[in-house]
Amino acid sequence: MDLRKLKTLIDLVSESNVSELEITEAEGKVRIVKGGYAAPAPVAYASAPAAVAAAPVVAPPPPAPSAAEVAAATAQAEAKFIKSPMVGTFYRSASPGGKPFVEVGSTINAGEPVCIIEAMKIMNEIEADLGGKIARILCENGQAVEFGQPLFVLE
Repeated sequence: MDLRKLKTLIDLVSESNVSELEITEAEGKVRIVKGGYAAPAPVAYASAPAAVAAAPVVAPPPPAPSAAEVAAATAQAEAKFIKSPMVGTFYRSASPGGKPFVEVGSTINAGEPVCIIEAMKIMNEIEADLGGKIARILCENGQAVEFGQPLFVLE
């Protein structure tokens, strides 16, 4: 649609009682809406044909999970976590450069210290609430942690 034709349509809408005009041609679609007193009539121009715009979009169904994905999800659901009992900063050892309380592969019992969480300048030693073997350490030294956030994964 050329510019002169578009200007003519805008003038037609602004001088008439029509508040909205939409025209579809082979090369695209034009929609003119009469605005309030202060704003000129906005013009929207789309180059896609109307038939494409009106077609409903149907999402394909998600693929079925593989056996490996099902096994991983089951293992994660059965995994045991040691979670943070407070908001603070996570530390793996009692002092900077010190030996970490636990490493991946360490076997721990309930009640053993596993980390320190600093909250309001107080160092809180966190004890394991259950025993097991440390499979993963989910936090980095000096990382901020939230209440209930998993810190360790146990096997």
